[in-house]
Amino acid sequence: MSALYFLDTNILVHLVRDDATGQRIKNQYGLLINDPRPLISGVTEGEIRSLAYQWKWGGRKKEQMRFFLSFFWRTPIEKPEIYEAYAAIDAFCQSKGQPMGQNDLWIAASAHVFQAHLLTTDADFDRLHPMFITRDYIDPSKG
Repeated sequence: MSALYFLDTNILVHLVRDDATGQRIKNQYGLLINDPRPLISGVTEGEIRSLAYQWKWGGRKKEQMRFFLSFFWRTPIEKPEIYEAYAAIDAFCQSKGQPMGQNDLWIAASAHVFQAHLLTTDADFDRLHPMFITRDYIDPSKG
């Protein structure tokens, strides 16, 4: 059995674009063959659908987006444990004078509760590793 991965929204963006970073992520982490299937937050679904509108994705990219949204396991945020983790992570970030965006907080809280490795291209999660989450930072500049 492979590690349980939790995907940040930016990982889905690279997968949909099927760019060099997306291909590297797919191959390195075996996201389409991984057992168990990687997790995404319900927040990520809203965020990537918004990005599709903002970036005016065409039919092919929207189809790719729908495929990935249906393939990965979606986790709802409506769990008391996730609310509690959100509060603890937010308080920690605020105490350091480094607030996080709300979507990132929900994603981090969900990864924490599911004890999954968070895959991200966003260095903002670094401050939470390893206290709250285990994150794998993927540098998009390395293709």
